[in-house]
Amino acid sequence: MDSKKIEGILVQHIPSIAVGYCTQLWEEQPFDFKLRKSRLSKVGDFTCRSGQSPQITVNRDLHPFLFLMTYVHEVSHLRVHRVRGFKAEAHGEDWKKAFQTLMTPLLTEEIFPEPLLAGLKKHMDAPKASSFSDAELTQLFRDLNERERHAVLLSQIPEGSIFHLHGRWFKKGKLRRTRVLCREVKTKRQYLVPEDASVSNTQLALL
Repeated sequence: MDSKKIEGILVQHIPSIAVGYCTQLWEEQPFDFKLRKSRLSKVGDFTCRSGQSPQITVNRDLHPFLFLMTYVHEVSHLRVHRVRGFKAEAHGEDWKKAFQTLMTPLLTEEIFPEPLLAGLKKHMDAPKASSFSDAELTQLFRDLNERERHAVLLSQIPEGSIFHLHGRWFKKGKLRRTRVLCREVKTKRQYLVPEDASVSNTQLALL
């Protein structure tokens, strides 16, 4: 993988003005970069196994602004790993400082529109492990997408309800912090789904 390939991927998924900066982040500390189909429990991740190149993945269906933030979020994990190794705390103070440092050059009106820019600046004062843990920021991202602006959220339907998500049917279970334990109807497998996930074709349980 080289910088041209990275640039070719980024130009299709983030605001064009941010492509050069994000390509530079890769050039400074290269990693394997892969796109993933929409995932239930996460929008991106960073992994590094002993003896292997570090890898970052991002969901390919994200809005450009959310894709950009997710990319920098994961690169921040890489930066901390380079210094702390496998002893690094996943979303500890080192990660927060790295994320704040790498996001700062992007927090401009040339890249993010208001009121999203103001929401991002507020979020970056104390960044969370997941942007979905920040309900206000999640709604600002959702407002940019016409299809999601008036979406039904998992948090808005009662426990026990059946809902459709990513082509599959689930039953809503118990809330665990910011994620809901949901059981896929067909396979009976359980997944932790962000409570702010947009759901459809809901069959509400009786209260």
